[in-house]
Amino acid sequence: MNEPVRDVTRRVFLATAGVGAAAAVLPRSVAAQQTADERANVQVVNDFCATFTVPIDWDKMASHLSDDCKYRASQDTPIVEGPAAIVGFLRGFADAATFAEFEMVDTWARGPVVVNDRIDRFRLPDRSLDIPVVGVFHVVDGKITEWSDFIFGATP
Repeated sequence: MNEPVRDVTRRVFLATAGVGAAAAVLPRSVAAQQTADERANVQVVNDFCATFTVPIDWDKMASHLSDDCKYRASQDTPIVEGPAAIVGFLRGFADAATFAEFEMVDTWARGPVVVNDRIDRFRLPDRSLDIPVVGVFHVVDGKITEWSDFIFGATP
């Protein structure tokens, strides 16, 4: 019975993310001043992204996620649900990193939606990756409830 609500929520989130991504191309002078709630939501996302340094503190990273958080690693991947599954998914890739960093290029919020333009950097034993990403986060009560990354190409 909960499925229709979750589908509607996902549709609303994705529609909002699409509008938010389109608005990202507007000049900063067009952007309105952020509210206190928007500043708090940006801080939640910035604190979350700051946890991606080696060694990654997975418990601290997961503490920023709601119990029912959904994550899509790219536009071509399925949704991973719940902090434990998200940590497991990310550990499969990032545990081997000798260096990790989410370099924030720009971040802004509209209500509970936070968008960040960033470069995810990982140094692995066999390669280095610099991944240009736009992350779209939905924050409720100080926790990330949905997180989708849109990847624009990686440079090895």
